[in-house]
Amino acid sequence: MEKLTVVSGVGVPLRRSNVDTDQIIPAVFLKRVTKSGFDDALFYAWRRNPEFVLNRSEYANGKILVTGPDFGTGSSREHAVWALHDYGFKVIISPRFADIFYGNTAKNGVLAAIMPQESIELLWKLLEEEPGRSMTVDLIERTVTCGDVTLPFEVNDYTRWRLMNGYDDIDLTLQHEDDITAYEKLRAERFPFKPKTLPAKHMPEHRIASAREQDEGKWPGPLSGQRGALSNGPGRSRDLRAA
Repeated sequence: MEKLTVVSGVGVPLRRSNVDTDQIIPAVFLKRVTKSGFDDALFYAWRRNPEFVLNRSEYANGKILVTGPDFGTGSSREHAVWALHDYGFKVIISPRFADIFYGNTAKNGVLAAIMPQESIELLWKLLEEEPGRSMTVDLIERTVTCGDVTLPFEVNDYTRWRLMNGYDDIDLTLQHEDDITAYEKLRAERFPFKPKTLPAKHMPEHRIASAREQDEGKWPGPLSGQRGALSNGPGRSRDLRAA
């Protein structure tokens, strides 16, 4: 995964809140797991509107998306992050992200930067006053610069470390490659057998007796008057206690 430290590029103002993953990429496009080729599917329904922000030439090469709160809610589809990354977005700035979406961004080289709504409003204003304006996100300093304005953003230390080093899940696993190799060697020596599927304990046509039948013989049912049966007579409470 590519290391991410400082990102400079066109900022795109998306004045929408509660953007769910189905709006980011509809379910009809979730038939591949290649992580690429999803750029045309990003915000598919909205991009059918000629006035949508991504259809404007000034924002055609956007790298930094500035959006409202609760971005990435809905289903946990990782394709949502793939589509954003495939389009060219390296940074998503929002006051609040859905938890699973937030985790998926770090795994795919996209920074989800958290900023208060007041900062988002200011960035929207600056980007709309000068469409196509470039901005810079500095992960090292945790700042966003747009024009003469520099604002701080939040990102947890673990996510920051992963992005700055370009570590995806496989990279993190391979850091323990020697331990994994040693374990596999030891396991092969101590347990040389291979797991087998357990055989069926009965044939499908053979009926399995219930625990009640085995303990008490054939049980005629709940209306038989035997122990535990419900009745409408005066002995009902006694039967229930006995059960």
